[in-house]
Amino acid sequence: MRALICVDIQNDFCPGGSLEVREGDQVIPVANKLMEHFDLVVATQDWHPANHKSFAAMHPWRYPGDVIDLNGLQQILWPIHCVQGSFGAEFAPGLNADAFEKVFVKGTDTEIDSYSGFFDNGHRKATGLGDYLKEKDVEEVYILGLALDVCVKFTVLDALGLGFKTYLVEDGCRGVNLNEGDSDKALSEMREKGAIIAQSDQIITS
Repeated sequence: MRALICVDIQNDFCPGGSLEVREGDQVIPVANKLMEHFDLVVATQDWHPANHKSFAAMHPWRYPGDVIDLNGLQQILWPIHCVQGSFGAEFAPGLNADAFEKVFVKGTDTEIDSYSGFFDNGHRKATGLGDYLKEKDVEEVYILGLALDVCVKFTVLDALGLGFKTYLVEDGCRGVNLNEGDSDKALSEMREKGAIIAQSDQIITS
């Protein structure tokens, strides 16, 4: 059984959003096209309380991009984004969200960030995605979305850690690139850990 995981394709990560990923909206047609070729499609959704401590605004004299210690973990500070119930947290227009069998929200605990769709950054709590996929007898996962060098990367690494054969759909991702070259480094790390880097057209014709 194969599953397609669409990571955080939300307004705040698309052009005009508060944490805009360059060309983030260009992953939407890739995601929609691939959905037609999978029996199981799920999504993750960043879903932060308004006072989430990963927001730079919660820390006096701190700015987006600064790094702090947050409850024992290194934390990059971000602009306020994907606040629960906000327009920015909604799935991006044009995305076929009706195809999602289930949506797994993350980043709901004010005290810890959650990049991966499977666990928070400290692996202290699971979202339920891993158990859900195993209950569905999924053995292979195909992952795309936003952003390549943050939430997609950590979702891929956790999928590998949980024993799934894991594909990264490269043309279905875009990166934040907080530092130049972050996306290239993320691709190298995922490949080294065992992810298979693929293009959507390869998957459709395979």
